[in-house]
Amino acid sequence: MLLSIQPKLPMQNKSKTKAYYIDMLGFKELGTTTYPDYLMLVKEHIEIHFFLFKTLEVKENYGQVYIRTKDIEILYQSLLNNKVPIHPNGKLEVKPWGQTEFSLLDPDNNLLTFGESTTYILP
Repeated sequence: MLLSIQPKLPMQNKSKTKAYYIDMLGFKELGTTTYPDYLMLVKEHIEIHFFLFKTLEVKENYGQVYIRTKDIEILYQSLLNNKVPIHPNGKLEVKPWGQTEFSLLDPDNNLLTFGESTTYILP
């Protein structure tokens, strides 16, 4: 019966978060913009929501999202072409568990890991 999931991640500054996800990663804003403490973004089949946390200690934030992808090499190259910083320990590689993965850190230190598997069939 489960249909989807929309993770909620902390953000210190709505404008900074919005700019990163829209300008750097190609997301679009979803819903109303009248709530200054909340942000909803969408790209293709995923949504990520953010809540304002002004006192967030960025270096202590452990927010994480795993995003399954298709054509991960194309996605990775497009991010490199747009000069999106890749996590220093998150370069594109095949992991021992069979996933091809890479990772990014957003302005609030939320970890975004993108992964593709030849054994996982996407709808």
